[in-house]
Amino acid sequence: MSGPVKRQYDASRRREQARENRRRIVAAAHELFVTRGYGRTTIADIAAEAGVAAETVYAAFKNKPALLHRAWDVAVGGDDEDVPLLERPELRAVLAEPDLRARLAGFAAVNTAVMRRTARLHLAVRGAAASEPAAAALLAEIDGARLEAMAEHARVAAATGQLAVSEEECRDVLWSTTDGTLWHRLVEGRGWSGERYAAWLGRLWVAALLG
Repeated sequence: MSGPVKRQYDASRRREQARENRRRIVAAAHELFVTRGYGRTTIADIAAEAGVAAETVYAAFKNKPALLHRAWDVAVGGDDEDVPLLERPELRAVLAEPDLRARLAGFAAVNTAVMRRTARLHLAVRGAAASEPAAAALLAEIDGARLEAMAEHARVAAATGQLAVSEEECRDVLWSTTDGTLWHRLVEGRGWSGERYAAWLGRLWVAALLG
């Protein structure tokens, strides 16, 4: 009986170690892409930062573009669970709020948390897009996915009957103010706190969308 139990334990331990290695690799890649730039970061750099062999990085992610994509996905969700942002509890709670003013304030708070995780990486991807095809492809995917998400926010906002603008305008206002640029300028550039930024963004949306 001890043999099979030991093998099961060893397999479980190996799986957990592999998952921990992936987390460290993704965290290292994120940090280096932001501080050094995507184009100037090598797999060897990422392996050294994560404390693993380069072969381990290749085995887990195949190549640097795949690792960039995974770093973005983890940054958006805040963890390595493959759950779309719109399906996560914090956004489901926001979308369930019947009062649109309160919903926009709640969404501003959630978006501020997402920007804290993603804004610097988004800027790095944008900066690399002109010379790195993988970055350009990811940037297009990011902006397209965000437009789809904001379209859903606009659709359910319009359904409340409380919008003072068209559904399309609501979508475009939300889309244009959630790419991280405003967060970076005001929080990183001007020293605003996250709380101040979230409150301001909520007021901005209320003024623009509810009149």
